[in-house]
Amino acid sequence: MKARVLVADDDAGVRYTLRGLLEDDGLEVEEVGDGEAALRRLAAEPPVDLVISDLRMPKVDGMELLRRVRALSPVPRVILITAHGSERHAVEAMKLGAVDYFRKPFEVDDVLAVVRRALGTLRLEAENERLAGEVNLLRSLVFVSPAMSRLALLVKRVGPRDVTVLITGESGTGKERIAEALVRASARADRPFVRFNCAALTPELAEAELFGHTRGAFTGAVRARQGLFREADGGTLLLDEVGELDPATQAKLLRVLQEGEVRPVGEDKAWPVDVRILAATHRDLVQRVKEGCFREDLFYRLKVVNLHVPPLRERPEDLAALAKHFLARFAERFHVPSMQVTPELMARLTAWRWPGNVRELENALESAVAMSPDGTLDLSLLPGGPEQERPEEAPRAGLKEKVEAYERALVVAALEEAHGNRSEAARLLDIGRATLHDKLRKYGLVREGEAE
Repeated sequence: MKARVLVADDDAGVRYTLRGLLEDDGLEVEEVGDGEAALRRLAAEPPVDLVISDLRMPKVDGMELLRRVRALSPVPRVILITAHGSERHAVEAMKLGAVDYFRKPFEVDDVLAVVRRALGTLRLEAENERLAGEVNLLRSLVFVSPAMSRLALLVKRVGPRDVTVLITGESGTGKERIAEALVRASARADRPFVRFNCAALTPELAEAELFGHTRGAFTGAVRARQGLFREADGGTLLLDEVGELDPATQAKLLRVLQEGEVRPVGEDKAWPVDVRILAATHRDLVQRVKEGCFREDLFYRLKVVNLHVPPLRERPEDLAALAKHFLARFAERFHVPSMQVTPELMARLTAWRWPGNVRELENALESAVAMSPDGTLDLSLLPGGPEQERPEEAPRAGLKEKVEAYERALVVAALEEAHGNRSEAARLLDIGRATLHDKLRKYGLVREGEAE
C-alpha cells in the first residue's frame, strides 16, 4: 500500500514540484494551499501518513498546524519546510514533534532523503506496534492469521485509551480473551478486573449482583452486598453476554454509564464509581434494537469502539497453530506421548466448519487425545467422523473443495514447521518458492501490505 502524503504550502509552484517529485518516488500525494485546509483534510478519511508543511502560511501556519495534529488519531508525521536562516524555528518544531525539516530552496536529494527517513521510521513504528499487539494478544489467544493480527493491532491501540469497548463475535471465538488483552494493555491493568455473565441470573438477581443491595431488600438478602460495580471501582468490568440483559436492568445500567454512580437495591444513597466497561455478546445488537429488545441509547453507549472477533471458519490458517497448542496441552494433562499435527489431521480439521469455533476445536481435541491410543490420535473421533452427523450449516464439500482444503492444510503445516521461513517451507513441500508464493496468494495467506 502506498504511503499517503499531504503537501501544505501557499506557493503553488512548490506544491507542483513536490507532488511530482514524491509521486515519481511511488507515493500518493494530495496538496492544499493553507493550514486551515490541511486541518480539514486531516480530519477526513482516509488518514494521511505524512504531512509536509511550509512554516509560513496564511490562516494557520506550520507551527500551529504541528501543534493541532497531535490531537488526531492516528497522529500523522510532520516535516516542515523552512526558509534559509530559520534554524531556530526548526529546532522549536522538532521539540513540538516534527520528525524533520528541510530548507527552501531545496535540493531533490535532500527532500527525498528526509521523506524516506520519515516514512522508514513510520513503517518501523507501525511494525513494532503490530508486533506488540500480537505479543499481548498471543498471551490469551493462539493465531497466525492476518485477520487476528489486525485485531491484535486494534487491541494494542484501544487498550490504553479509557473508552468503552463492545466485543462481538460468535460463541466460542474468544471474546473474553480479547477483554483480558484489553485490560493488560490499559492503565487499569493492576486494578480489579471483574467479570459478570448477564445471562447467568434472573433479572432481579442480576440487578442486585451488579449494583448491590441492602440487607432485606428482597427475599434471601440476609446481608448487604456492595455489587460488582463497586468491586470494580478504579478497574474494569466485563459484561459478558450483555445482549441478554432485561429492559429494567438495561435502564439502570444506562444511568450508571451516564452519571458515574450506582444506587444499590433498597438504598437511597448513590455511590460514585470509576469503572471502565467492556461488553461482549454473540447477539446481533442492531437487530435486537430493531426488535425492541435492547435500548438504542445503551447500544451506542456501549459501542464507543467495536471489536469483532472473526469465526474460525474465516481464518482456517489458525487451525494448525491451534491444533499444535491444544495437542501439546492435552498430552501433558493426560500424561500421554505428544501427538503431531499431521497432514491427515489438518485435512480433517479444514474439512469441518467448526460452528462452535475455537471452543469446539478445543473440546474436540481434548476428547480425541483422552480417548486415543497412546501417541496415536484417532481421527475418527473428530467432528465429521463416521460416528457423527455433520451439522446442517456444514454442507458436504465437493472434490475440488476437499483437494484445496487438503493442499491449504499442507501449506499451513509446512509454514508452521518452518517457523514462517518460506524457502524452508517450499523445500519441505518439494516445490519452488515461486509456486509457494502462488499458493499463499491463492489461499489468502499473505499479510496485508506484506511483500510477496
